[in-house]
Amino acid sequence: MTNTELLKRVIDESGVTIVFLAQKLGCSRNRIYNILSGSECTASEIVKLGDALHMTQKQRDDIFLRKVVTDSNGKG
Repeated sequence: MTNTELLKRVIDESGVTIVFLAQKLGCSRNRIYNILSGSECTASEIVKLGDALHMTQKQRDDIFLRKVVTDSNGKG
């Protein structure tokens, strides 16, 4: 599950535009907005976003590899 709030913060701090990200990913602006709304990313999108935003590996992991904690019944 994508940490969309952290992703939005990284984008804001980087100063890049949605148009720039769409060009870097080779997708539409709508796709970027879908990602920011919680749509899952492909591995290649994660790599391209990380490169475009100059993310550290920790930032990428915190945003895209968020751990879901489950209770003893296996429910999140």
